[in-house]
Amino acid sequence: MTMLTLRIDDKLDQQLNELAASTGKSKSELAREALIGHLFRTRWQTATADFGRHARANGIYTEDDVMRICNEDHASHSTT
Repeated sequence: MTMLTLRIDDKLDQQLNELAASTGKSKSELAREALIGHLFRTRWQTATADFGRHARANGIYTEDDVMRICNEDHASHSTT
């Protein structure tokens, strides 16, 4: 495991200490959880932004557009 050193201000340190005490988790564990959450949210935002650009380029702007495409696809694959 790699060690990361970072500087935080006194207020953030106090909040981190309080949260560690109330949850029974170490400050390192809380920091890891926060970083993991931040990385996930950042990746998710990037992926959804890319998907949004692709969708708009293909005429998909609303949930109704998505449902219309799903219904059209379902109808084209249905057998009568």
